[in-house]
Amino acid sequence: MAVRVKNMTTGKPAKLLLAFSFSLMAGNVFQQLYTVVDTMVVGKVLGVTALAALGAADWLNWLMLGVIQGLTQGFGIRMAQEFGADRQDRLRECVGSAVVLSMLSAVLLTAAGQLAARPVLVLLQTPPEIIEFTLLYLRIMFAGVPIVMLYNLLACILRSLGDSRTPLNAMIVASLTNIVLDCLFVLGFHWGIAGAAVATLIAQAVSSGFCFFYIKRLTILKLTKEDFRLREDLTRKLIFLGLPMAFQNGIIAVGGMIVQFVVNIYGVLFIAGFTATNKLYGLLEIAGTSYGYAMVTYVGQNLGAGKMDRIRSGMRAAMGIAMATSVVIAICMLVFGKGILGLFISGSPEVVEQTMQIAYFYLAVMSVCLPILYVLHVTRSALQGMGNTVLPMLSGVAEFVMRTLSVIVLPMLFGETGIFFAEILAWLGADVVLVSSYFIVAGKLEKKMTELVKSTHRP
Repeated sequence: MAVRVKNMTTGKPAKLLLAFSFSLMAGNVFQQLYTVVDTMVVGKVLGVTALAALGAADWLNWLMLGVIQGLTQGFGIRMAQEFGADRQDRLRECVGSAVVLSMLSAVLLTAAGQLAARPVLVLLQTPPEIIEFTLLYLRIMFAGVPIVMLYNLLACILRSLGDSRTPLNAMIVASLTNIVLDCLFVLGFHWGIAGAAVATLIAQAVSSGFCFFYIKRLTILKLTKEDFRLREDLTRKLIFLGLPMAFQNGIIAVGGMIVQFVVNIYGVLFIAGFTATNKLYGLLEIAGTSYGYAMVTYVGQNLGAGKMDRIRSGMRAAMGIAMATSVVIAICMLVFGKGILGLFISGSPEVVEQTMQIAYFYLAVMSVCLPILYVLHVTRSALQGMGNTVLPMLSGVAEFVMRTLSVIVLPMLFGETGIFFAEILAWLGADVVLVSSYFIVAGKLEKKMTELVKSTHRP
């Protein structure tokens, strides 16, 4: 099998970032098919009530996924730095330690999810007519936490080595699996919302197996038993990178649950419309998250190689690409959004019309403000690639504060439509922290590297 690892410390930054991001983008498109197909099947086959039940699970499910992704992405930052510095022994130690830490985390998160599911749904005032369906979906999804953890860890290992193509291929296979199983379990076996959850987990298992098969063939990652031993210093560094990112994602999700609490007050139709657009959220930010992953790897590898000038040029290239992309996506959503949303909504003409009005207005607001979100993704990922996960975590706190205050205050001033602007203000709050932090951290690193070079050449 051909080796696909990519050293990003040489070559034109824009070309490297685009090539790396393209595979990630395509992979994310297929990953979003999990959510989109589930929503389409549930909304069209099972109706608006089931769609609302799926939406009521969104933020709690995202909380779990966000913690998992935060931990594994943090581990991946260290791997990218070791790979960029060409320290292969340390890279293997890092991967082995990350595997052990991920396994332990998966056990704890599975137990926490199962215990917290019902109390949190009750706390969020989930409507009685959908709470049992929502709980069933979450129970199944949380039982599959080890599977989700495994895929995210394996994908982060590959991305840290500059390989974005293998996760893409894994997602293609998994998405096709998910579509087939959705049709089989929901349409064929009539398992309802549980069938959509089971299909998603099986698809994740398939993608995990695909990535593992490839990693096993990489000579650079031939691990020994010794590599799986937790070393105090390395473990501390991995946790220091992973926990702030997990906390950052977690607090953002908690803010989302507060939004869900307010949304639940407005009834099933409002929840369904809000859910339909939220299921497109992933498509809106799909390029942004891809550029973000690319920046983590690019910055991490170049930091390991001591090339601060390439980090700055890469940042400029990434920001230009991100802005152009966000404008194109926004235009597409404004033009074709109603047609896409119509794939998720069914019911009487009156129900469809009311739900569509809610969904499209929210979609239009997010689309117009999309460049704000893309600045967030690029800047946050650049900071993380520099090994600083604390400041991005603080941006998550700012996001939480802005989202929470907005969703409480704006509906008092503008009614239910005020809820839709809470997300935009949350992005803005994060950007204020991230942009200023980037210039401060980059300046300090550049000064440190300059002093290191001078001391090295000093007679």
